[in-house]
Order: sequence, then C-alpha cells, then structure tokens
Amino acid sequence: MSIITLTTDFGLKDHFVGALKGKILSEYREATIVDISHHVDLFNVSEASYIIGAAYSSFPQGTVHLIGVDCELTKECNHVAMLWNGHYFICADNGILSILTQKIVPEKIVQINIHNRLPEGSSDTDVFVTVACHLAKGGLLNVIGKEITEIKEINELQAVVAADNKSIKGYVVYIDHFGNCVTNISKRMVKEVAKGRDFEVAFSNKNIKSINTGYSYFAAKERTMKDYEGEKLAIFNEAGFLEIAIYRSNPLTVGTAKTLLGLKFRDVVNVVFRAP
Repeated sequence: MSIITLTTDFGLKDHFVGALKGKILSEYREATIVDISHHVDLFNVSEASYIIGAAYSSFPQGTVHLIGVDCELTKECNHVAMLWNGHYFICADNGILSILTQKIVPEKIVQINIHNRLPEGSSDTDVFVTVACHLAKGGLLNVIGKEITEIKEINELQAVVAADNKSIKGYVVYIDHFGNCVTNISKRMVKEVAKGRDFEVAFSNKNIKSINTGYSYFAAKERTMKDYEGEKLAIFNEAGFLEIAIYRSNPLTVGTAKTLLGLKFRDVVNVVFRAP
C-alpha cells in the first residue's frame, strides 16, 4: 500500500482538491490518498508546518506527504522533496520544512528539477503529483532532483529561551476548529529549561498558573464539571505543544480561547519559570 497525504490551502468549495486527487489516480491508480487538511489559512506556512508535523507520525514510514501551501515556483522559492524521519515531504522551499525539522536532521533533501520534463502548461501541483507518485512507487529522490544541504529557514516565529533561562517566548501558530490556540512551545523544550521548576503561562495580561493533564481535569473537585465550562486552561496537546483552551469551548455558546481571551495568530505567549 502506497500512501500519499494531502495538506493544502485550497479549501473545498472549488474543484482543486478533487482535480488533484484525479491527477494522482491517473498517474498511480493503486495510491491510497488521505486528506490531512485543505483549510490551512491562505499562504500560512507556519500553520501548514504545524498541521503536517502533528499528523505525519500517525502514518507508516514511507508515506509521501504533498503540501500544497504557497507552492508557486519563483526565483526566490524552489520546489523541494525531503526524506525525513522515514517520511517523504514535497512542497515549496518557503520555510515549511525548516519549522518541521528543527530537532531531527533530514536523511536527504533535493531541489526538484523535472519541470522541463513535464508537458507545456503543467502547473506547480502537476510537478508535485509527478514527484509524489514517483516516490510512492518506490522511486529515488536523485531521479527527480539535485541534492542540496540547506533549505530556507523561518526564524520569526520560533520559540526562544531567555538568556537567563527564566522564560520561554513563543507564539500562537495555529487555532483549531474548537478555537483552541496552539503555540510553538513544545513540552520537551519546557521540560529541558524548567529543570524541575514550576512555571506559569502568561499572555495578553493574563496568566494560567498550572498545566492540565487533560481538558476535563481540574484540581478542585468540589465543583461539578458543568461549573467549569468557560474556564481557561493550558495543556500540552497530543502533538506535544502548549495549547491554551477554554473548557468545553463552543463559539456559539460558551466561547473559545480566541473569542474569550482575545488570542490570535502570532500573539506572544510566555512560559515563566518560578524561582526554586
């Protein structure tokens, strides 16, 4: 079974996603196509990187991940394919991969160079489809590109540890369907810097004193769970990142972290460590 996943900012109103799947099946009928998301904010490479980073490890090694976000080929932005952590990733060299690969060195990266081999008028996604099908069939990276050692880096939204190790500054990089606000501060980073110290989460003149072990876990059990609806909480989500949420959030009733706390994409969130 050869799996090709799709992560795009195409939305579902237009024909683009259906046509993309049709092109894959026309070239490789045996492919198994899995949608990860088609609702990435337009051209938002940080959000795309978070989504694919949270999802890819749920698939078997050898899976090919096609990322169609801000994928136009330009003089400043090439097309690349990467073997990383046992998975293949195909996208534009626009920073998506640099966010994804912070801690694990890629096995191989190539700059795709097959554009002139495709029929005249082929689109950027046609190139990605050709590469994805080639890799899904067991083809080699060297056949579709020239090996490179560096990719474009995005540093503006990277989580940063303060020089005195008293805090970590991060950013909201994704807001999910429930209005929960996910940051780029990882549980691993917090644990490495904390060294046993307690900490709190601070943002927009607000703070959260402790981390919940689950959305429904609250230390004071004398109240009913209904009483906690609408309360803010912080949690390390399944992807291992700090998330700010509202218990039983609902934009139509209780509200969400986005609406109640005023958080939005790129807002600063700090983890502040207390003195031992």
